[in-house]
Amino acid sequence: MKICVFASSSSLLHGAYGEAASELGRILASEGFEIVFGGGGIGLMGRVADAAMESGGNVTGVIPGFMQEEGWGHNSVNEMIVTDDMHNRKKTMFGMADAVVALPGGIGTLEELTEAITLKQLGIFNGPVVILNTLGFYDLFLSMLDKMIAENFLRPQHREIWTVATTPHEVVSHIKNYGGWISNPRGIAKI
Repeated sequence: MKICVFASSSSLLHGAYGEAASELGRILASEGFEIVFGGGGIGLMGRVADAAMESGGNVTGVIPGFMQEEGWGHNSVNEMIVTDDMHNRKKTMFGMADAVVALPGGIGTLEELTEAITLKQLGIFNGPVVILNTLGFYDLFLSMLDKMIAENFLRPQHREIWTVATTPHEVVSHIKNYGGWISNPRGIAKI
């Protein structure tokens, strides 16, 4: 099973974020999951990849050519796929993924997470979408999703698109225990 991990590339974060990212990489590798990620060599992306590879895991990076040319790519992943642009990067990652995990991150990570939710809402992606809410990072975002549901921008059933974990172990539990979502997501996509 391939797990697509979206995460920050910032190296200026509170240590707990990095510790959770490393722990997640170790756990995913020890469970035999392969990791697909944005290909970055630093920040939480780098921490997940490094820990997974140190634990014998297989890690594939997917990075746009301009980022690779800037030297932002991880130097030692098992495979690095270079795409033409950001759009094809995400398309490639989603195409490889059986599950999506979002760690804390900036606007790029948030955009990737919301696309995962949208793709699942439309029945284009059907795997688990797990939000790792380290230090309550996503609390305000989750409140915004609740507001969307309360004000009928999303249906109450859409809350089941994602699950929230507070620890890396919970992430793996959500993935392993995933029972699917509704059989016809497009049937409720239109409100």
